[in-house]
Amino acid sequence: MTQTASTTTHTAHPAFRASETFARHLQQLLVDLTELSLQGKQAHWNVVGRNFRDLHLQLDEVVDAAREFTDEVAERMRAVYVTPDARSATVAEDTSLAPFPAREVDTATTVDLIVAAIYTVAKTARDIHDDVDAEDPTTADLLHTILARLEQLAWMIDAENRVANQSAPAQVTA
Repeated sequence: MTQTASTTTHTAHPAFRASETFARHLQQLLVDLTELSLQGKQAHWNVVGRNFRDLHLQLDEVVDAAREFTDEVAERMRAVYVTPDARSATVAEDTSLAPFPAREVDTATTVDLIVAAIYTVAKTARDIHDDVDAEDPTTADLLHTILARLEQLAWMIDAENRVANQSAPAQVTA
């Protein structure tokens, strides 16, 4: 029995295809979300001190959200014909996040570092938002979801270091 090669003809379709700028923006968000998930786990494993258990569990919430959003961003990239790159070397080279310590970190410092990392990712999302929205409002909707959850997590974690009516939220410079 002989097999013949089948030829498939692909018809052109009116799919949205991302511009280079759009692709770079989503790639940066992908890298920063990936790094946030890694830093969240690093913190989770090495946090010590007062309120350890609560913070330990909150860090898993950060990791879960970052991983979920990483997947959603990467899949959105594929849907608009962009190839995502979240390899460790790419993430290490391109992340906007400051490095997380490779040692035990007390809870108060962990709160400050993770809140800063979350707000850095939120800043990336805010910085790219208008360009993304102008090119594809559907993807901008994804950014809205990411921002709402990340900023909620940052507020909740930042509250760990606050004293009611005596302290203000941390000033984060990202």
